Amino acid sequence: FDHDNRLDIAVANNGTDNIMILLGSGLGTFSRQTNYTNGDGSHPYSIAIADFNNDSLLDIAVANYGSNNIGIRLGYGDGTLSNQTTYFTGEGSHPYSVVVCDFNNDTHLDIAAANYGSNDVSLFLGYGNGSFMSQYTFSGGFESHPSALAVGDVNGDHVMDIIVANSGYGNYEVLSKC
Repeated sequence: FDHDNRLDIAVANNGTDNIMILLGSGLGTFSRQTNYTNGDGSHPYSIAIADFNNDSLLDIAVANYGSNNIGIRLGYGDGTLSNQTTYFTGEGSHPYSVVVCDFNNDTHLDIAAANYGSNDVSLFLGYGNGSFMSQYTFSGGFESHPSALAVGDVNGDHVMDIIVANSGYGNYEVLSKC
C-alpha cells in the first residue's frame, strides 16, 4: 500500500468496525498500523484488493455485513487510504464475501458480493475510475445463505464465472456469463 514493493497486510476487523493496514518491513515484520473506521455496526467481514481507478496503486473493497454495503477506499500509494465510498447491497442483505474481476470484459474491474442475509449475489460493474454502477443481483434461492465467492473460468468458455459457496444448502453454484 505504500508502493515500496514490500508485502503489506489489510485486515477486516468485524468486532471493532474497522479495517487495518499493516505496512511490511520486508523482513517478516510489520509496522505503522493504521485503522480506518467503517462506521458503527458496519462489521466488515471480507476484503478484496485491486486497482479500481487505474492509477497503479492498491485500493480496497470491503464487505460491510452490518451496514449492508460494499465500501471502497482508494489508495494514495503512501500507506494511506481515502474515505470510504459505499454501495448499498439491500436492506438485510449482509454481504459476507467480496471478490474482484473484470466480469464484462470492458477492461474495468468489477465487484461481486455474497449477500448472506438476502440469499443473493450482487454485481457492481466498474467505470474504471474507482466508482461503480448500481448493482445487479442474482438470486441464490431461499435460505441458500451465500457465504464465500471465488472467480475462475469453470466451464472453459474464456469468460470468468463466479463460484458461490452456499452455507445454507451446503453446496455451491456457478454463475456463468454474469
